[in-house]
Amino acid sequence: MSKKVKIYTKTGDDGTTGLVGGSRVKKYDLRLEAYGTVDELNSWIGLLRSHHLPENENRYLIQIQNKLFNIGSRLASDKKGNEFTLSLSIKESDIMEIEAAIDDLEKNLPELKQFILPGGNTIVSQCHIARTVCRRAERRILEFSEQMPVEKEIIKYINRLSDFLFIMARKLAVDNGFKETPWKH
Repeated sequence: MSKKVKIYTKTGDDGTTGLVGGSRVKKYDLRLEAYGTVDELNSWIGLLRSHHLPENENRYLIQIQNKLFNIGSRLASDKKGNEFTLSLSIKESDIMEIEAAIDDLEKNLPELKQFILPGGNTIVSQCHIARTVCRRAERRILEFSEQMPVEKEIIKYINRLSDFLFIMARKLAVDNGFKETPWKH
């Protein structure tokens, strides 16, 4: 008979956390800032999915959430763990898929001639929040990459993802009949 595994391990009570591969680092380590922000982004995308989006948009978001878990796993891997999570690497084909999704969502949008203010309704605003969290994740990953190697495809994917979220916010605004508010400087 198997023993039920508890969610709490108490191993982090000393202010450290375990990486994939077994080594431990402080909970404020740049690595944790990077993959923790990716996790936060994944949660915001989960919130977007709770709005019962059209099937196409929902499918894109599920694919993205899976890729974000892969990215988090790769960022959370020490030298030994890298071998274990190698199959989760982001590939150039993943970047091409998200670019194709951007093109698909953008094809019927009005031309963007100026900056727009985030907002419109709850879902559009949440999409913009996810976009800004994505930009923060990119900054944290880049900062971490100055200490440890990070696959260039991860950085590219996160960069494209913020573009995807911007275009998705615009599409959701149009689909819901909300006029974009131009920035007046």
